[in-house]
Amino acid sequence: MEIIFGIIGLLLGVGAGIALAHTLLKNSITKNANAIEEKAKETLKKAEEDGERLKKDKLLQAKEKFLQLKSEHEKMVNEKNQQIANAENRIKQKEGTLNQKTEELNRKNAEINTMKENLTKQLEVNKQKAAELDKKTAEQKTKLESIAELTSQQAKEQLIELMKDEAKAEAMVYVKDIMDEAEANANAEAKKLVIKAIQRTGVEVAMENTVSVFNIENDEIKGRIIGREGRNIRTLENLTGVDVIIDDSPDAILLSSFDPVRREVARLSLQKLVSDGRIHPARIEEVVAKTKRQIEQEIAEIGKRTCIDLGVHNMHHDLMRLIGKMRYRSSYGQNLLQHSKEVANLCATMAAELGLNAKLAKRAGLLHDIGKVPDNEPELPHALYGAQLAEQYKERPEIVNAIGAHHDEMEMDNLIAPLVQVCDAISGARPGARREVVEAYMKRLNDLENIALTYPGVVKTYAIQAGRELRVIVGAEKVSDEQAAQISFDLSKKIQNEMTYPGQIKITVIREIRSINFAR
Repeated sequence: MEIIFGIIGLLLGVGAGIALAHTLLKNSITKNANAIEEKAKETLKKAEEDGERLKKDKLLQAKEKFLQLKSEHEKMVNEKNQQIANAENRIKQKEGTLNQKTEELNRKNAEINTMKENLTKQLEVNKQKAAELDKKTAEQKTKLESIAELTSQQAKEQLIELMKDEAKAEAMVYVKDIMDEAEANANAEAKKLVIKAIQRTGVEVAMENTVSVFNIENDEIKGRIIGREGRNIRTLENLTGVDVIIDDSPDAILLSSFDPVRREVARLSLQKLVSDGRIHPARIEEVVAKTKRQIEQEIAEIGKRTCIDLGVHNMHHDLMRLIGKMRYRSSYGQNLLQHSKEVANLCATMAAELGLNAKLAKRAGLLHDIGKVPDNEPELPHALYGAQLAEQYKERPEIVNAIGAHHDEMEMDNLIAPLVQVCDAISGARPGARREVVEAYMKRLNDLENIALTYPGVVKTYAIQAGRELRVIVGAEKVSDEQAAQISFDLSKKIQNEMTYPGQIKITVIREIRSINFAR
């Protein structure tokens, strides 16, 4: 029985514990639910506050952006209005100028009409005077025929017969003089013919001395140098006077010109253009102009350095520049600067042996061919022109005489002069020093350019393609298209009559107009 009561008590105790646990669990759950609800309300409230604050910030940013855009729009509108006002002012000024020009044109038209009327009246008066003169001439002719008892036709026939007899006598004398002169000059003319024949067979030698090779990395550069429709290569040839030959030769471009300075300008310009990568007509003009200035500076530096190396001091800077130009000139295939330095050293050595002034002799030897590199083309021989230059730049009389007399074109008056002449012959006469054909070839090209320069309106001339083409650049404001065509025709006839040359020569006259303005 006690066991039953014990079990019942245990069951009751377990039931009470379960009830108590259920009550405690329920209270805990209720408490947690209330806490969660409170936390959720706080979170919701905080979220609403954050949303309101974010909303206010966004509205504030939107207002600031609107004000900024509005300010920029007003500024842009003001600028546009100012531009429109300025444009209106310019238009008004142009209208005023146009009105003034219109009034001036109307005034000139009125003057022209007045002049036309005066000319018409004058022509009528002249016609009347001409008719009166013809009438008087006919009367005088009739009177002369009646006095001479000859008609005008008979008088003409007698005068013609008399003039025929006189002309025949003068012609016989003239023919005899020509025959005598031809016999006297037969030997000299035969030598000239032989020299011309040799000159025509000297093509390879001329090409060796008139062509430079410009190496390139690949053949794609050739297309860039040629440019669209050949405009780049045409601009380069016109600016430098050099014939740019682009053929199938791999990785090479040929530059052809008888003038070494032009070839060097073209070579350096191409080098700069290829390395820079920008190749177009405007850039080519800029680079060629800069290269020409660079060459001029280099020429001056070469002349100065040559004088320092030889110990020649106190020389005028223009003479030193001409000495530098010798570096780009050859005399019968011999470099003129090397020849002059050689003559200077020979003169100094021989003068020292003879007990003469070695420094004076060296100075005269260096300057003896200075007349071969003039800034313009003189009509004097190079020896006399060189003497004029030396005298102009205050060189001593002994040096002036030595320069002018080294080809016996001036009488020698001191011992330095024959010394310079002898040393010049020693330097030029040694085996292999000179080639006569090259000098004759270059002289022909110079003559070809100088003939074209005699025509009015011609600005520049370039002989290219080994003398087979002559390009003549004329001033557009001085020469019209019709005159340019006439110059080309007349020049071809003059070259054909005055010069001897192999094959044919193409004459191209270039007339170009450029309008340049600056936008500010």
